[in-house]
Amino acid sequence: MADTADSGSDPPLPAALVDAAEAFARHLGLERSMSAHTIRAYLGDLDGLLRVLATRSDRLEVLDLSVLRRWLASQRSAGASRATLARRASSARVFTAWAARTGRLASDPGARLVAPRPHRTLPAVLSPGQADALLTAATTGAEENDPVALRDLLVLELLYATGIRVSELCGLDVDDVQPGRRTLRVLGKGARERTVVYGQPAERALSRWLASGRAALARAGGPPALLLGERGGRLDPRIARGVVNAASAAVPGAPVLSPHGLRHSAATHLLVGGADLRSVQELLGHATLATTQLYTHVTVERLRSIHEQAHPRA
Repeated sequence: MADTADSGSDPPLPAALVDAAEAFARHLGLERSMSAHTIRAYLGDLDGLLRVLATRSDRLEVLDLSVLRRWLASQRSAGASRATLARRASSARVFTAWAARTGRLASDPGARLVAPRPHRTLPAVLSPGQADALLTAATTGAEENDPVALRDLLVLELLYATGIRVSELCGLDVDDVQPGRRTLRVLGKGARERTVVYGQPAERALSRWLASGRAALARAGGPPALLLGERGGRLDPRIARGVVNAASAAVPGAPVLSPHGLRHSAATHLLVGGADLRSVQELLGHATLATTQLYTHVTVERLRSIHEQAHPRA
């Protein structure tokens, strides 16, 4: 299996452990509908755990809490950050819960595994003025109706207007757009479908792209994708990331953002503008409210910063 194969001088894993990893990968893909990128991340974490286990036994049944703790301790000694340790512990818990549920382990040792909580850092976001400057510049750049400039404008408008993920954006088909209602049908993580709304500026960018841009890039027999690359295929998320990176870098004083930064910006601006947390959760497609609550932390910290700078008795 490619994701658990030996690399460099590492010996190959025992066959029984490779079989378990492959079955787990199928579970993540078929039953949990995870993306290939997410599955690779889980298997990368799992590979290290299975290699620690392999120093003790070639059987999965030997995996217990002591092995899990020894594995995490080795990661900590190697300099892994708190965030990395927390992520790897989470991956291990998903694996051991699956292994116990499928009878590969007699019990779930991961349920008792404690890992350090990651320090929650504030994401970089644009101010409303910076967001306006970014989109105004993109609108000006698209005035000549160059198809790539029209597409890039739509990328920026939709990411900021809807807060969708870049993978969700690039996965949109033309049929997912309902112009009369100004909504998009989005397929998110875990194959969960949701509807998001967008405003008039994004509507104008979309109309211009469909009227003048998309047809110029489309090829016979091409995909039904809403956004196209220069060769007529579905837009690659890496290209969309480059569009956001370049656009944010051109705004004086603004942080250089990824598409996720525009998602953070959209959520923060909604909450600052008075949106309730549940509505933002639905818009962003978060499975739990706990994930969305990070943005409450963002707005509170920004309020604290403004207070400390402006209030005479801060």
